[in-house]
Amino acid sequence: MTMQALTVLNVASPFVAVSADAVGGAEQVVHYLDEALASRGHRSIVVARAGSRVTGTLVATPPATLAGGTGNSAVWEAHRSAVAGICARQPIDVVHIHGVEFQCYLPPPGIPVLVSLHMPADRYPPGEICSPRPGLWFVCVSASQRETFAPSPVMLDAVPNGIAIEAFAGRHARRGFALFLGRISPEKGVHLALDAARMADMPLLIAGEVFPGDEAQRYFECEIVPRLDARRRFIGPLGLARKCRFLAAARCVLMPSLTPEAGSLVAMEAMATGTPVIAFPAGELVNMVDHARTGWLVDSVAEMAAALSRAHEIVSEACRLEARERFSREVMVAKYLALYRQLSRRRG
Repeated sequence: MTMQALTVLNVASPFVAVSADAVGGAEQVVHYLDEALASRGHRSIVVARAGSRVTGTLVATPPATLAGGTGNSAVWEAHRSAVAGICARQPIDVVHIHGVEFQCYLPPPGIPVLVSLHMPADRYPPGEICSPRPGLWFVCVSASQRETFAPSPVMLDAVPNGIAIEAFAGRHARRGFALFLGRISPEKGVHLALDAARMADMPLLIAGEVFPGDEAQRYFECEIVPRLDARRRFIGPLGLARKCRFLAAARCVLMPSLTPEAGSLVAMEAMATGTPVIAFPAGELVNMVDHARTGWLVDSVAEMAAALSRAHEIVSEACRLEARERFSREVMVAKYLALYRQLSRRRG
């Protein structure tokens, strides 16, 4: 029996552009869902900041700046108006929101809304999660993250993130450097990665985008720049092709996160290239890194430095096998498509 085509509106945060080269994990998930919906004959509409690149239909809005206070009020209003306008003009089956500030641009009641919680529980305003509003549903991106939220009938089973395994299948000669890949902000512990690399006397490349806002800028200038030298360098954000090459060439990836990771795409991508992950046991990383098999779980900078000298003990094929078996985007896409159909039927 032929399944009826869906019209799905994915709504990204106005902070980061959506594309194959997206820096943020949530934006990468939006990219994968948009691509999958379009390739399967569904109609995909994406509300995202200007500069985004999508397969379906893009409705672009002005970028947010984390200015604080009322600095982004016009941005929120533009985003909310775009969502409401599409829902008024188009026969939308499901609205899928991915931004941490989802409450700023919820559509009018009547259309099922699914909110993916890509961040730790403490990043969401109290009282906004598991709201009693009819037709509003929530989903976590890992089982461990779901346990940090209060039980609720509108909290659905977790849908773990996934990646395009085939994009990271290329091989590359291993180099002698370690790699940090991700958002440059205090909670990611980038300064600790630099301290560990210096302690181990190993080159380290810092690849990522400095998160917008005064706090992140001060962190970069005060904690990161003074720790840089000829062997520990900041190289900025990487597009998909360069990211694949750097991951495949790295000796290991460092993840000294100081906040619980909900579901790390960086760890998935590293393993898909056969590169081990050395991480603090923060959130879902405990379940993603198989200690001494696909990487090392450590509790301090000194332990991270010691693990750097043992990165060569990890067998690359074990990492690749783990990624193929656990982190495929096909599983994620299938679960979201099933949820879209279930929520659409509930509306009917």
